[in-house]
Amino acid sequence: MAVGGDAGSSRSAACSCAVLLAAVLLFSAPATTEAYDSLDPNGNITIKWDIREWTADGYVAVVTMFNYQQFRHISAPGWQLGWTWAKKEVIWSMVGAQATEQGDCSKFKSSPPHSCKRDPTIVDLLPGTPYNQQIANCCKAGVIDTFNQDPSNAASSFQVSVGLAGTTNKTVKVPKNFTLKAPGPGYTCGRAIVGKPTKYFTSDGRRATQALMTWNVTCTYSQFLAQKTPSCCVSLSSFYNDTIVNCPTCSCGCQNNNTRPGSCVNENSPYLQSAIDGPGKYTGQPLVQCTSHMCPIRIHWHVKLNYKDYWRVKVTITNFNYRMNYTQWNLVVQHPNFDNITKLFSFNYKPLTPYGGGINDTAMFWGMKFYNDLLMQAGPLGNAQSEILLKKDSATFTFDKGWAFPRRVYFNGDNCVMPSPDAYPWLPNASPLTKQPLTLPLLVFSILLATLLAYV
Repeated sequence: MAVGGDAGSSRSAACSCAVLLAAVLLFSAPATTEAYDSLDPNGNITIKWDIREWTADGYVAVVTMFNYQQFRHISAPGWQLGWTWAKKEVIWSMVGAQATEQGDCSKFKSSPPHSCKRDPTIVDLLPGTPYNQQIANCCKAGVIDTFNQDPSNAASSFQVSVGLAGTTNKTVKVPKNFTLKAPGPGYTCGRAIVGKPTKYFTSDGRRATQALMTWNVTCTYSQFLAQKTPSCCVSLSSFYNDTIVNCPTCSCGCQNNNTRPGSCVNENSPYLQSAIDGPGKYTGQPLVQCTSHMCPIRIHWHVKLNYKDYWRVKVTITNFNYRMNYTQWNLVVQHPNFDNITKLFSFNYKPLTPYGGGINDTAMFWGMKFYNDLLMQAGPLGNAQSEILLKKDSATFTFDKGWAFPRRVYFNGDNCVMPSPDAYPWLPNASPLTKQPLTLPLLVFSILLATLLAYV
């Protein structure tokens, strides 16, 4: 009996330890699921909440969003920032942005606040807003560029006057549950953390003032959270093979008029315009051209020419979405020969080095301002193209086994669906389809020859 009692005590102690360990792991776990992108491992959007002055019942703050992502921007219809107040705060007024709803302000007898919602949603103002309603970095319809493409437009700011809040560093409470839509889901925001007060410099740079208090919030992006299906695909072709490898079938969805009526429209349909002007026009719902891949965007990579010391590639981006003009689009491609890009035609280019150590196999491309930085909606003008001239590296260059085709392709930060490697255009003398038929005749000839020699 004593032995059984000892065993029971051991099991009880083990269970207690297991429960304690689980509790420690639970409470020490991070508040949010961090997204990770190997091509942009440190990319995020950082929100700075700077309290600039105290008021009779609260404070005035300047809120700024900085886009620290290398190739992912926020496009139209723009960002939506939300949070939950820690107490019963209200927004008395705003400059450079507005709350989408006022909420219930019935307890205020006169001069009701701008918003009384416990969980307000804030949006940017539109270009052309009167100057007395603007602050620096506001009023761009919620569009934020990347630092690589346009550093001057990689931030967005607004001013908010908060009431029924604390009036000192000790009594003020930080908002909770920050959310960022850009314009849909995809971003996960962590807790607001008290940081080093932000410094503000005068225009001549001779004097600096600082925020009374600064909170920092970091938001990271996950393509899986943003959309369950991809938004782009890749097709391939080459000068040395007549085969055109199309995007994989159903890359971004399948045509199914039974379960998804109106999900696509044919380019020659007499009802095309009425479909474009349909219910999803103002909600941003895509209306794509009916294709086998059903993607809004297709990237075509064509190995065009081969010279003695160089080779040339043509890249074409085609928009199949009838409801979207892509402003400030960008393309990220990974290829081992990108360390020898010699000349680029009609695209801007910047090398990305996500892995360090001198590895330069990733390039970011985007359109030239006022020329092709706007990718028009599906139709005759819905494409952008460029050619890339690359110098050969004698140690690595080959057209064999699909080496000339990209390893990964991103459009506007989303990973595109690639064809299967065994479908790539092969060299005529290296194709498995041409190698295998030659093997059998040679084998038969060798056997017959050996048989004849045995009888001689």
